[in-house]
Amino acid sequence: MDKESLSLINRINQGIIKCRGVYSAWAGRHGISYHEMLVLYTIREYGYCTQKQVCDSYILPKQTIHNVISAMRKNEILAYDKAHSKGREKAFILSGKGEAYAADFLKSLDEIENRALETLGRERLRTLTGLLLEFDEALLISLEKEG
Repeated sequence: MDKESLSLINRINQGIIKCRGVYSAWAGRHGISYHEMLVLYTIREYGYCTQKQVCDSYILPKQTIHNVISAMRKNEILAYDKAHSKGREKAFILSGKGEAYAADFLKSLDEIENRALETLGRERLRTLTGLLLEFDEALLISLEKEG
């Protein structure tokens, strides 16, 4: 690989890692783990979450998310949701206690993301998102060709 291409690949990886680091730092400031934040983030997006959803969305080990969801259930933050469960795949929603617990986190996260969106602009964020998804797909295809 030529130097410029290597530099571009390294910069995109650094950007992705730094972005995840910002979310991790935010979670730490609010006294929750990064993985717990991802569970809350998924619930914010869909209204519920399954272990498979979180693992597939963020490419995380099943055991890691299983442990996070189990702890959140034990602490009565999550409740089983029969309506979105399918077969062996259990879905979870925020319990009443969980809604109160997550309200400040999610409000803070909304504010931070909104400020970043205002800074970057909706169109540039749309472009960035599209390009990242295309890059992910190109990497996946390349990986599959490798065998």
